[in-house]
Amino acid sequence: MNVTVSSAWLIENMSEDLSIIDCRFSLQEPKQGRKLYEESHIPGAVYFDLNEDLSGEVKEHGGRHPLPAEKDFIEKLESAGISNSSAVVVYDGGEAAFASRFWWLLNYYGHDKVFILNGGFKEWTAQGFPVEKEVKTKQRGNFKAQTRPEMKADIDEIKQIINGKTASLLIDSRSYDRYIGQHEPIDRVAGHIPGAIHRDWMDGVSKGFFLKDEEQANRFSEWEKDRPIVVYCGSGVTATPNIIALKQAGFKNVKLYPGSYSDWVSYDENEIELGDSTHFEK
Repeated sequence: MNVTVSSAWLIENMSEDLSIIDCRFSLQEPKQGRKLYEESHIPGAVYFDLNEDLSGEVKEHGGRHPLPAEKDFIEKLESAGISNSSAVVVYDGGEAAFASRFWWLLNYYGHDKVFILNGGFKEWTAQGFPVEKEVKTKQRGNFKAQTRPEMKADIDEIKQIINGKTASLLIDSRSYDRYIGQHEPIDRVAGHIPGAIHRDWMDGVSKGFFLKDEEQANRFSEWEKDRPIVVYCGSGVTATPNIIALKQAGFKNVKLYPGSYSDWVSYDENEIELGDSTHFEK
């Protein structure tokens, strides 16, 4: 599956017809990404902030990074010069998670011509390619959303999976210590959604580069490619690289649970599970 482009490809194909998006962000220092963008960025890039542009208003339920309202996200896309015909390349600092969030959102709203810069800004600068400080005004785009609801799972679908009413597999993308409930630095309850199995999203990315398709396939080799899968993480951000990895591996029916674990534990009545649920994985 062709999801990524290299820095060499980007430098050769930069033009007014190609939109470049900067998604650098720090969960620990939320203002850092914009600060870095203002200091230097790939020429012509427009900044999208995880909290302000790639997420909606945080409420009692919905998780720590709920999806942005459609009208708000489309407005930001058009302000960035993106139309339905635009080819888009998105990058972050090299983590892959924030760029993947943008990639997923654009796909969710019906746009296929979006690619992640492999290695991110770190690789771009390591290659000695040009950067700029200037923030350029873009000619406004015209974007009509064609939402793909089949890419998203809600909490009711999660409950159906838990109760054995569907054949879907539930994958937890967080670190293993968070999955088993040994360590929980963010959410109020440690553990995982009952029945979920563990596949750390970071295992699909090496030094900011997505593994090759066959390597991703090896990570999920025990399941048939037609198995429906729902992926979650803490708040719907780091699950997205795992979704890309599953697509690379040849899986077709893959959904994101946007609210993820932070949404699940916002309901007092929802059960959580500790330890390893590998017994559920087949």
